[in-house]
Amino acid sequence: MKFNHLIQINDPLNPLIDSLTREQLWRGLVLRAESPRLFMPHLDDCQLSEKSMDSVQRSLRYGDLVIQDKVIYLPQIQVIYEVPAQGEIPASRMSMTIEEPQTDVLFVRFEYDDGKPEDIDGSEAFYDNFRRSAYQEADIDTIRIIREMTQRGALH
Repeated sequence: MKFNHLIQINDPLNPLIDSLTREQLWRGLVLRAESPRLFMPHLDDCQLSEKSMDSVQRSLRYGDLVIQDKVIYLPQIQVIYEVPAQGEIPASRMSMTIEEPQTDVLFVRFEYDDGKPEDIDGSEAFYDNFRRSAYQEADIDTIRIIREMTQRGALH
């Protein structure tokens, strides 16, 4: 399944939306990678290793399931999550890219690729539609949490 969607961050025409700077947004996206329990309450534990300026290795625990992944940073531009194949889990990739089509008009593009072919049908297509919806809701929550943290001064 390949899937992507955009979430608008700043809208100069809507004064009801608090604007975020690129720096605040970037800090929030990095925080999601390095402190994922703030964004995913169902996650039991996250251990970081091999942390550098441009990447971090993670071990995520959901009950008995442990997933290893790597997060790569392209500063102020993109956060890439790479999950290598492990056990019954196929290789997959997700990225969050900051886009700025006009000055101070920010978007985040969320892109997913689970490595499976696009030409599926039946129950697999049904589950992919469900996953798309769940991913989109989680991404909306990510931006909501980043906004809340910014309002509290946690990302300044």
